Amino acid sequence: MTDLSRRRLLGVGAGAAVVGAVAGVGGAYAAQQGSEGSDGSATVGQADEADVPFRGAHQSGIITPAQDRMHFVALDVVTEDRAAVAEMLKAWTRAAERMTVGAEAAPGGVVGGGPYRAPEDTGEAYDLDASDLTITIGYGPSLFDDRFGLADRRPAALQDLPGFVGDDLDPGRSGGDLCIQACANDPQVAVHAVRNLVRMGFGVVSVRWSQLGFGRTSSTTRDQVTPRNMFGFKDGTNNLKAEDTAALSEHVWVQPADVPGDSAWMAGGSYLVARRIRMHIEIWDRTTLQEQQDIIGRDKGEGAPLGQKAEFDALDFATKGADGKPAIAVDAHVALAHESRLNGIRILRRGYNFTDGSDGLGHLDAGLFFIGFMRDAQKQFVPMQRALAAKDGLNEYIEHTGSAVFACPPGLGPDAHWGQDLFS
Repeated sequence: MTDLSRRRLLGVGAGAAVVGAVAGVGGAYAAQQGSEGSDGSATVGQADEADVPFRGAHQSGIITPAQDRMHFVALDVVTEDRAAVAEMLKAWTRAAERMTVGAEAAPGGVVGGGPYRAPEDTGEAYDLDASDLTITIGYGPSLFDDRFGLADRRPAALQDLPGFVGDDLDPGRSGGDLCIQACANDPQVAVHAVRNLVRMGFGVVSVRWSQLGFGRTSSTTRDQVTPRNMFGFKDGTNNLKAEDTAALSEHVWVQPADVPGDSAWMAGGSYLVARRIRMHIEIWDRTTLQEQQDIIGRDKGEGAPLGQKAEFDALDFATKGADGKPAIAVDAHVALAHESRLNGIRILRRGYNFTDGSDGLGHLDAGLFFIGFMRDAQKQFVPMQRALAAKDGLNEYIEHTGSAVFACPPGLGPDAHWGQDLFS
């Protein structure tokens, strides 16, 4: 496209020429991309193949190549009207599908309905493209209480996480009935997506807490370079990748046998664990390089395991250092989190850095917003975090201040919408 954004071309406004449309057919949308012809007139072509597909076997935003920005929000349901919740999820589906192809949240756009009605779209992304936007939703354990008759549909694995040694959790940053994860390469696109879905849910949901993230801290495909966290170390070198289909089936995607009976709606989905981890970066920044590397278990520059040369060299816990001791200490972060020390446990990491201003005491409120996807949080994340909480030398420099777990249902077929299987 030239100087016209797809959002503007797809929007419908009073007094504006309609040069493109996203039309709903049975809940599925066919996107059209506009551009300028040689005579300056608008032409209509095919949808941009670079957009992340909204529909498929699994929700986007899990194994999708991790984008650079994220807006995550947890919500409380403020009504006991089951039909209202179901209708909201259906409306969210329509809006999310539109926004992921670069259209406004609703056909009326930023001017539809005239000057005496609120716009159908808040407008801050009006001139921006889709920016690889993905929108992922999840259901918290609290949604399955007695308000909506869903108790017998709650998967056995969907339980609140237990407390861990060293936790300093803020209830105002934890839990939630629902969550929305919006990821994009433009922060304004991600914020716009969350803002408009929350706006559409007025009277049905309210924001419990939210988190902005910048700078992904994991790679989810083999083509991506390993990023760095706020401590300056490469993060997620040994992460599961989208290409590891067998490993994803074993460790990330919920299998039909995991969710018998009324919880079968969760087959093909994944459990999302969110942890807000405050990093005490001022203390870390005064720590010697050698101590930093010993705590992590990797070289800070290259990212190689201590005792090895390259980032992707295998961890060798038998390798000795110059002092005759193991090059990677038994309480190093990479050692405690390694699958060989956790009975084969692996998860898909998809976290982000954050900086939320200062704490009023002269310190940055910064750290890692950890997001992990897994087949069963109770069997994977809980033992992993217990091992890290008990022994990890990194605990001197971090504290967990927020926590939540959500069941992210599978992807949508051509005519399906969010909540359809759960609320049917």
